[in-house]
Amino acid sequence: MKITLNPHRGGRKLAASAPYPSIDAARVADLLSQCPAAGETPLVDAKELADVANLWIKDERGRMNLGSFKALGAAYVIARHAAEATDAPDCNTLNSRTYVTASAGNHGMSVAAGARVFGAQAVVYIAETVPESFADRLRAQKAQVVRQGVDYAASMEAASQAAQDNGWTLLSDSSWDGYIEIPHMLMEGYLQMAVEAVRQCPEMPSHIMLQAGVGGLAGAVAAYARHVWGDAPKIIVVEPESAPALQASIEAGACVFADGPDSIMGRLDCKEPSLIALNGLARDADAFLTLTDDEVVQHLPAMAAAGVATTASGGAGIAAAMNAQVLQRLGIGADAKVLCFLSEIAE
Repeated sequence: MKITLNPHRGGRKLAASAPYPSIDAARVADLLSQCPAAGETPLVDAKELADVANLWIKDERGRMNLGSFKALGAAYVIARHAAEATDAPDCNTLNSRTYVTASAGNHGMSVAAGARVFGAQAVVYIAETVPESFADRLRAQKAQVVRQGVDYAASMEAASQAAQDNGWTLLSDSSWDGYIEIPHMLMEGYLQMAVEAVRQCPEMPSHIMLQAGVGGLAGAVAAYARHVWGDAPKIIVVEPESAPALQASIEAGACVFADGPDSIMGRLDCKEPSLIALNGLARDADAFLTLTDDEVVQHLPAMAAAGVATTASGGAGIAAAMNAQVLQRLGIGADAKVLCFLSEIAE
């Protein structure tokens, strides 16, 4: 466990070439209102899991029947493209377009589902380590699956090259120099769960725990929380100890690559942050926390018993709230009201 207090809070961007996350939640709600599957996900009261007054968990497992919050990302981008192409988008609006991405999990499902709905093609690159069961889920959404690369970074490089070679649209959930517009739009889609959480919380939380890989979920939710609740809630970003991309970048004052061994938190095992998310979290987060695999996995059975079963990736923020040492070191007392996000279904 390592805790880094944010010295940049409320200050300058760390990545000058990238914007801050969007807070245009009305645009997201308007587009989602046209989708029959875009129902609200619940806020669960699970205070028995942690030594705090309230533990609210925003449960994203049922989001648009795709099993994770990422249903709000890539599929939202594709829906925006369809809306921009015609006043009345339908199942054939984007039939001349191909979206390509790399994925180790739920992002690929969102790309595949969005492409299928609007008649586009989806090509998803996966690394050698990704289970075949995930490849089968992608194929069920009509995506073409290409297995290439020893890890996610290698498969993303292959996807980017395929986009250039074939004139396809690269749809990544991260951002880097020269690739900003689509991931900025994608993160905007994540605002919907923040809007719902704000509406559903009985009162303003004192603390918000947000797990992060490249930082899309954390950056979007933190930006909206600050927009609505101001400086009052303390926002803590949770990462795997072996992939502290955001924590290391905050410490360096610039985007850095944080290499390390593989983590069981596979969807959070990202070695380089999204520039958009880094800017937002440098401004909005109060602290950055890393946890070992064991510090997260030990709490998964209790989560399952409480009806919030998930993976180590999906429950990292909840595990932080359940860790007595974390609470003590961050000064989170028994009167705290903590908001967490359960980001994906159990495998």
